[in-house]
Amino acid sequence: MTQLESARQRTITPAMQRVAERENVTSTFIRDQVGRGRVVIPANVNHLPPNGRLDPIGIGRPIRTKVNANLGASPVASSKEGELEKLEWAVRYGADAVMDLSTGGDLNEIRQHLLANATVPLGTVPIYEMIVNRPVEALTPAIILETIERHARQGVDFMTLHAGLLKEHLPLVAKRTAGIVSRGGSLLARWMTYHNRENPIYELFDDISAILRQYDVTYSLGDGLRPGCLADATDQAQMAELRTLGELVQRAREAGVQVMVEGPGHIPYHEIELNMLVQQELCDGAPFYVLGPVVADIFPGYDHITSAIGATAAAFHGAAFLCYVTPREHLGLPTRDDVRMGCVAHRIAAHAADIARGLPAIREHDDAMARARAALDWPRQFELAFDGETARGLRDGALPEEADYCGMCGRDWCAMRITRDLERERNEAAANQSVPPRE
Repeated sequence: MTQLESARQRTITPAMQRVAERENVTSTFIRDQVGRGRVVIPANVNHLPPNGRLDPIGIGRPIRTKVNANLGASPVASSKEGELEKLEWAVRYGADAVMDLSTGGDLNEIRQHLLANATVPLGTVPIYEMIVNRPVEALTPAIILETIERHARQGVDFMTLHAGLLKEHLPLVAKRTAGIVSRGGSLLARWMTYHNRENPIYELFDDISAILRQYDVTYSLGDGLRPGCLADATDQAQMAELRTLGELVQRAREAGVQVMVEGPGHIPYHEIELNMLVQQELCDGAPFYVLGPVVADIFPGYDHITSAIGATAAAFHGAAFLCYVTPREHLGLPTRDDVRMGCVAHRIAAHAADIARGLPAIREHDDAMARARAALDWPRQFELAFDGETARGLRDGALPEEADYCGMCGRDWCAMRITRDLERERNEAAANQSVPPRE
């Protein structure tokens, strides 16, 4: 049985128990949320021990916000060793899951190499492999199902499948500034236009669900019509596809398959809350997996920041899973350092939103840092820091570690040192007043 089917039968699986431990909640709570579809546990039976190295996580609104990092080789640059290095850096700097979006090199080999080493859930977009050495117009139902089954058999934990983009939605794209910016969405639009037929992923949905159920792969229902610029945000095309995705959520659950839904995209800041609320309503609380949202279009090279700003708002208002954006978004294939910067930016966004949501115990680490700062305890601050190595490197190297001040103010101007000295003087004065005078 899948995690969803087990939960419906009131069974607590080892994966549910592990998620409960990681979230500091009861296993019964996790079981009930999985059974309702509000939490998913992407854990392919062939990626879980003893077959694989996966340490399960939960994704959903009732628990901590999670972060995904996109990896993958391109036709311009491909190396399984390079992608493994990106995987290691992604996990080191806060990614809860990764996606292999490879479109170059030996896709099968790269995917297998990443799965063999991944302790976090790994997702894919199978249509990329479907069109290797063939035009998208040549896709057939057999090719689609064979490719999806191969990914599932290898151990892929969640798959992006653009099943909600329908032929009737295509005329709505003509009104857009940026058109279709999803690779999977554009490929399927081309197929539908060429054959004058409905989306084959939509038509094969029940057959695909049967494959995913067999291996307990989680649907990540792709947003083929996500807005690629602010001008296209929350438009008719995006909303039409989202309504279809809401219908597919119910069909997936009826088939016993876990499901989450992908979302925008580029969204003006003031429209983020509305987007999150509409998705929650149309998709019956299914976890929302958002790309950003990116809240401005004019900052190439800094889109990890424009995205993190939107991601914080999205996670506060309803998103459960943040897909990182790196500084190289819109510009090129991310490097190892781009992966690090994207992960850190979105880890900050997720943590900030979880603090604002008031999740149990989420503030404890921050409060410990506050106490260490007040005590001017530098070793403890570096120990508590998310990236203590970077924090240590940025402190003035000319100062000894035990110095009770930093290089910004110097000792005499350090407000925290002055405050600490005043507190000590007050305590000493109070102690002296309590000592009875000698006769």
